[in-house]
Amino acid sequence: MTSEPNPLTVPQGIPIVEATAHNPSGNVSEVLIVTGMSGAGRSKAAEVLEDLGWYVIDNLPPKMLLPLVDMMTHSNSTINRLAAVVDVRGREFFNDLYEVLQRFKSYNITFRIMFLDASDEALVRRFEQVRRPHPLQGDGRILDGITIERSLLAGMRNRSDYVIDTSELNVHDLARQVRGAVAEDSHDQIRINVVSFGFKYGIPLDADHVVDMRFLKNPYWIDELRHLTGRDEPVSDYVLGLPGAKVFIERYVDALEPVLAGYTNEEKRYVTLAVGCTGGKHRSVAVSEEIGRRLKQAGHRVVVTARDLGKE
Repeated sequence: MTSEPNPLTVPQGIPIVEATAHNPSGNVSEVLIVTGMSGAGRSKAAEVLEDLGWYVIDNLPPKMLLPLVDMMTHSNSTINRLAAVVDVRGREFFNDLYEVLQRFKSYNITFRIMFLDASDEALVRRFEQVRRPHPLQGDGRILDGITIERSLLAGMRNRSDYVIDTSELNVHDLARQVRGAVAEDSHDQIRINVVSFGFKYGIPLDADHVVDMRFLKNPYWIDELRHLTGRDEPVSDYVLGLPGAKVFIERYVDALEPVLAGYTNEEKRYVTLAVGCTGGKHRSVAVSEEIGRRLKQAGHRVVVTARDLGKE
């Protein structure tokens, strides 16, 4: 009997590699699938994970993940955190991801999914800046490719553990959010991102809760405070001293406790609380910082970001 010839390419050899693999034993402590829209920051997220000590692979056909995890669990490998960037660049192989994740579950392999997203406008702008076509646009426009990709990824976005909207994030803000999502801590502890924003720039796409601080007086109309932000003590003292501010914050944080407990029970590990005001500079920033401080005092893992600072 002649042996089967070696594959000419990795995709052609997937059945051969998969057939020789054992069932993974589940000893890999973490598997993170990084996916999302082209141009939304997957490469930057991968760089952050690599800096955090994760073993990162990019654009691997999904069916190759099973042999890779098998290799890590049946060898003396010291690698126990695997991050795989999987997206539509894999073309027809991307559809195998759903089957692979189902097999992960059957093998008791713990995995999470991080989805990077951005608005259509932001994605078009980024592709135009780098002067590259969208991988799915074909002979059409960039927006055509984005529309197709959004449709293909809708199911994966819905089942993701973390959805990070990068429309208004710089690379440093994105890095903070990625680090906050995967920070080493109890896997049972929910991760909370409190983000301030300006309504005139739009509500964050990934917001699970939105609160409106425009019922408070606007420090913008006070000359001494206009040039400052909600992170500056004079503005923070002014905003938190306004009638109703501290009462709202206290009751809101208290009301979140059963919600966060419910999210934990439902295996939702990442929640975004969006705190808005008109421009995202004064009231929302001061209140989001205070909400974050109180949630930290209650023992939660919290990252506070200010999406729209510097836009005015």
